[in-house]
Amino acid sequence: MNTLVVLIGPTAVGKTDTSLAIAKHYACPIISADSRQMYSGMEIGTAMPSKEELACCKHYFVGQLAPGGYYSAAKYEEDVIQLLEKEFANNPVMVMSGGSMMYIDAVCKGIDDIPTVDDETRAMVLAKYEKEGLEQLAAELRLLDPEYYNEADIKNPKRVMHALEICYMTGKTYSSFRKRKVKERPFNIVKIGLQREREELYDRINTRVDMMIEQGLVEEVKKFEHLKHHNSLNTVGYKEIFKYLDGEWTLPFAIEKIKQNTRIYSRKQVTWYRKDEEIAWFHPKEIQNIIKYIEDKL
Repeated sequence: MNTLVVLIGPTAVGKTDTSLAIAKHYACPIISADSRQMYSGMEIGTAMPSKEELACCKHYFVGQLAPGGYYSAAKYEEDVIQLLEKEFANNPVMVMSGGSMMYIDAVCKGIDDIPTVDDETRAMVLAKYEKEGLEQLAAELRLLDPEYYNEADIKNPKRVMHALEICYMTGKTYSSFRKRKVKERPFNIVKIGLQREREELYDRINTRVDMMIEQGLVEEVKKFEHLKHHNSLNTVGYKEIFKYLDGEWTLPFAIEKIKQNTRIYSRKQVTWYRKDEEIAWFHPKEIQNIIKYIEDKL
């Protein structure tokens, strides 16, 4: 049976090297499940695979969108399922690797059929966000959809704005569209989780951030100052440097905040993954054991 190997784990754990090893073993492409690596020009801040790594095997969903463009987990589900239908004809094993939890769940479990937001509503909500700020939008969501407000990450502008877009456009609560039914997939799914000891992971995160600064992260972020209110740029590594460029923070403070916020995000990722009992956990160095586990599942 056709099989999708899903490689997940917290940021900086080592997914890129492991995904390349698996893809080389099965001579198959890699489907990126990183919602920020999809945007071009953001190579440093998103730790996008290098040109050499991208040349090792074909990658999908890397650097294909213009920064500031709109994309969603629902669109990702649709695009990946269509891609797999085509790729499975030549590659009975495919690899999907990344740390964007909702994108991975969208492919593995499906996402609710929530209405597509029209451009007018999206522009209106974005304008409200830029004028009134996230706190005001969250307060409005609390009135329109208290059920979703009580379970949502109300500090995440994308979540709050999307819920409000649905409320405004349909006149119904966002919660009413969230049925959470798992969809049947016509292929086998094997989930591999990568893990390291917390201290080891944090050291890797700190080292990665220092390398990003050396590679020119500040200069990369400068290119997108005119887009900083867009969701694609509201991400760790960029939002902190924007504060430095705005004169709110010193550069050393911004760098430390990037490290801190990355560590916080890694903990959120681990918490999310631990709920999934289908994931088999390995250290990234256990590549032979990972391959054997996949082989046993085919």
